[in-house]
Amino acid sequence: MLQVEHLRKTFGNKVAVDDVSFEIQPGTILGIVGQNGSGKTTIFRMILNFLTPENNGRVMWQNEPMHMKTVYNTVGYLPEERGLYEKMTIEQQIMYFARLRGMKKADVNAKIDEWMDKFNVKGNRKDKIKTLSKGNQQKVQLIATLIHEPVLVILDEPFSGLDPVNAEYLMQGILELRDKGSCIIFSSHNMSNVQSICDTVIMIDNGQQKLYGTIEDVRNSYGKTRLFVKADGWDADKLVALEGVDAVTEVTAGEYKLILADESFGKNLFNTISQGQYIQEFSQQPPTLDEIFKMEAGGKHEQ
Repeated sequence: MLQVEHLRKTFGNKVAVDDVSFEIQPGTILGIVGQNGSGKTTIFRMILNFLTPENNGRVMWQNEPMHMKTVYNTVGYLPEERGLYEKMTIEQQIMYFARLRGMKKADVNAKIDEWMDKFNVKGNRKDKIKTLSKGNQQKVQLIATLIHEPVLVILDEPFSGLDPVNAEYLMQGILELRDKGSCIIFSSHNMSNVQSICDTVIMIDNGQQKLYGTIEDVRNSYGKTRLFVKADGWDADKLVALEGVDAVTEVTAGEYKLILADESFGKNLFNTISQGQYIQEFSQQPPTLDEIFKMEAGGKHEQ
């Protein structure tokens, strides 16, 4: 279990991180979200002891102070700034990083093809890094990060630059490690990725912790104020005129998303819209993580 307690870091007069705390249980995934410059990477660097927390901040691993000398080979870290040796082959690159993590050469050789298949790397293990596309280079670096099956995985913007198909390969790799008991933390600007695979989420804004909890609890704390409706005879003008409806947008032809002033209006709206008859859709939900992020980081209510 990773425990992060009261992290704080300043650079001159700038407070980069201010009193951030969270924990990650084995076999769970935590997503950390925030705008560029919000402090996410600084948090990762303090966890990894690249930077020293100030005041009473500390990082604990298995209830003991985390020292990289003792846990080094059990950590997998993918920095936001990618770095590969372009003149090396795929095989040489993965071997190099894996050997640094204490793996035996024979064990690495036995796993390279399996991991290349898992991430659908185009090419063969003898191809040089410089001949690969940007996306395939990124997948090679991910393999180098994960091949030793670390028990603590820290991924800084791992989905950046990946198309949806390749992002799905990465998701499956992350979920596989989770199922084996790893603690996983990653940052992302894509809220759908966070919402789909994370157990918990923490939102950082200007170095401060804005939200922290399970995905379900965070979303439900904002109330079920999103209503999706598809019913014959109803259009945007009629729906927005109903009591408790603040705004209406058409999602697809005939399907509307309503923003409610309060979730309590849902029952009366159902009765009014359905008139006791069958309707195609009526789904009341809390805001998505993307909407919550925009509300909190943007400083205004977003539809």
